[in-house]
Amino acid sequence: MKSTKILTPILLGLTLAITGCNNEAQTKQSDQKQEQPQKETQNVTQAQITELQPLNAMTLQITFSQPLSEDDVNPENLDTIKQNFEFDHDMSIVNVPRLKIGAESTYIVPVTIHKPGTTYTLSFKGGEKQSFEASEEKINISKTMQVSNDTIEIESFKEDGVTDYANIIEAYRAGRGNLSFQVDDENKDENGNQYEVISSLRDRTVTITSDNGEKITAKYIPFTQAADGRQAPKFRLPEGQSLTPGTEYTVTSDWGEIKNPTFIGEEFAPLTIQSAEAIDEKSFELTLDKDPSIELFAGRSVQLQGEDGSIVQAQYRFSSRQGAVGIFDITDNTLKSGVKYTVAPLNNWATANDITLIAK
Repeated sequence: MKSTKILTPILLGLTLAITGCNNEAQTKQSDQKQEQPQKETQNVTQAQITELQPLNAMTLQITFSQPLSEDDVNPENLDTIKQNFEFDHDMSIVNVPRLKIGAESTYIVPVTIHKPGTTYTLSFKGGEKQSFEASEEKINISKTMQVSNDTIEIESFKEDGVTDYANIIEAYRAGRGNLSFQVDDENKDENGNQYEVISSLRDRTVTITSDNGEKITAKYIPFTQAADGRQAPKFRLPEGQSLTPGTEYTVTSDWGEIKNPTFIGEEFAPLTIQSAEAIDEKSFELTLDKDPSIELFAGRSVQLQGEDGSIVQAQYRFSSRQGAVGIFDITDNTLKSGVKYTVAPLNNWATANDITLIAK
């Protein structure tokens, strides 16, 4: 009996020790099992490219395994988003992916111009690599024309089977009204009409060649490619340059084929500023004597000279035009309350005879 009393506590202790070890092992195994599904879930929920189609020399159509996150399509995150798309051969995206109307996870993705004969690879956020052949297809553009002394436009038409991407993406659907429509994965509408797609023209250029061989590179003016219900993006000459009246010019591009590429240079009267009114210390409204109808405000700057001798510069706020009125934002300082400023357009895009504003 004595030996039994002595052994019982020892056996009990061993049992508890063994049970404790087993419990601890089971707990670790349980934790590991819980961690594993989490990692697998993270891999599953990461969007991956499932289909990739070059539409033309500057546009890809990419379908993902699921919709991209808001951060992955936010224009404010463009620099980070560019890093998510890993190409070879120096290709990169030039603007954020845009979801097509009616699609679950198919996006229009603008990229740098394809190099003919090149096979590219692409991975999204380090995922599986996809390959595609460079497209040599150019957008069919109908015509070009001069719209100011330093600006031209090139115009295409939906009736010719060409649509700006603004018409077929969800992001702009509400603001496009009856211009918006849906196309399928082959970019055909409900009637079977096939469309070429003009993607974002951010950072795009055209070459203007005079009849004496002089070449000028004109840069796309942001937010003008689908303004005023037209597919007529504007391109501006380098600062200080203007087109010569009477000279014949030919417009070419590495992303578009222009059916009627020539025009004769004309002399255009500058726009006329009628009034200016301060909004706050960082912005003001300029009113022209008439509605310019197209975004000729875009990319323009003015200088304000205060009666106290101070000088500030301001630039047009893209897409702010309401008829003849556009908003300008101070770029290098703030307006001083109560000070009267005289408005002076830079680079002769407009005239302003004794136009002043008093800062609030």
